[in-house]
Amino acid sequence: MATKQAYRPDPRILELGDAFYDPVEPARFPRAVPRFLNQRWADRIGLSDTDWEAHFHRFEALPDNLPRPLALRYHGHQFRSYNPEIGDGRGFLFAQLRDESNRLLDLATKGSGQTPYSRFGDGRLTLKGAVREVLATEMLEALGVNTSKTFAVFETGEALTRGDEPSPTRSAVLTRLGYGHIRIGTFQRLAYFDEAGNIAKLNRYCLQHLYGEEPTDSDAENAERLFDQVASATARLAASYMAAGFVHGVLNSDNIAISGESFDYGPWRFSPEWDPAFTAAYFDQTGLYAFGRQPEAIQWDLAQLGGCLTFLCEAAPLSAILEDWGKRFEAALIEAFVRRLGIETLGTEDDRLLGGAILSALQSRAVGIDRLFFDWRGGRAPEGEPYTSEAFDKLRQALAGRARVPTHPYWSDPEPCSMHIEEVEAIWAPIAEQDDWSRFEDKITAIRRMGEAMREA
Repeated sequence: MATKQAYRPDPRILELGDAFYDPVEPARFPRAVPRFLNQRWADRIGLSDTDWEAHFHRFEALPDNLPRPLALRYHGHQFRSYNPEIGDGRGFLFAQLRDESNRLLDLATKGSGQTPYSRFGDGRLTLKGAVREVLATEMLEALGVNTSKTFAVFETGEALTRGDEPSPTRSAVLTRLGYGHIRIGTFQRLAYFDEAGNIAKLNRYCLQHLYGEEPTDSDAENAERLFDQVASATARLAASYMAAGFVHGVLNSDNIAISGESFDYGPWRFSPEWDPAFTAAYFDQTGLYAFGRQPEAIQWDLAQLGGCLTFLCEAAPLSAILEDWGKRFEAALIEAFVRRLGIETLGTEDDRLLGGAILSALQSRAVGIDRLFFDWRGGRAPEGEPYTSEAFDKLRQALAGRARVPTHPYWSDPEPCSMHIEEVEAIWAPIAEQDDWSRFEDKITAIRRMGEAMREA
């Protein structure tokens, strides 16, 4: 259990000025039914005794924080087509505060009403969408992925019409907690309008408040430093997706945070097997964001950030960093594999060989991703079917001398904790039909138990 921390408000976004956001009013909802309140993270940021309904349903300002919510301005490439008409269309930045490590956190919303960027949307979120985001963030956090956290969900009592699920459907408003609310698309908007001065200002903000580095007087140097940091962070993000078997579904440049934190979950899925062609979104007909193409997609988005930063520095050093991204990803993938196996990372050629052996075993598709890491946790090297192929013989060899006995009771369960689409639908069905939340609540408990097991020393 995390130690309770003091509430430390720090609305740093105001340093940027009103060229970066628009003050907005939250929607007024007819009902306030709490469906998910993240007490664990509330303790960590000093909000465990807060009035949840006042602050995360009516969005009354937190003490000494932003006086009004702010819809942030950004553009972005959506499936490789540039869109200058987007921004925070159904959410806003509500508050900023510091965690126990002095890192800046944002509390932002989804489904909180219309903004200047809603276009033809109603600014709302379906309850099913909120449930899916809770399941995604809880599962990814447990698996060690750098992800935003779902902080609060309130059912709001409105009937929504949607084309991709039975309508009318129930509504919700969600608050997420994350390290930063700035996207690659935020830089793209400034580049679109040739605002070099604001690019420099935003660059300094990100360097200082998202990465804890003091900016210098040189805009060129700051740009190179930030791009280097984002390159490493996005390489780790892509690697963690692959090790988790996760498919985000919509890796547009407006969905890539400068902090490298995963967020904004729509048509996500976990791939049952190591299937590079597995997609999450029914509208991703070309497989642009398929499981195996996620590293390529994230690197492409990073290149768009590099183009924006050429307003501040020469292209050559940014290109060199971009060319090095593949090596960073490969190293991060090995680390993610080894971490999920629960053995120590040695940082040597042995790790590289082990990473290759794990990848070959996954590519054999003899078992699912979750099953493989569950059975081989701690380097247990099980014998017999389905682990009799050459790929698993090589994995045994690579693990020789590195086994450690996992002690958490979770590792003695008959099955790993997974989150495939069939279970997501099975969790939603009793909520939709009988307002029965027991299966959802049991799953959150099971996921958090797995997270405890994953974190064991």
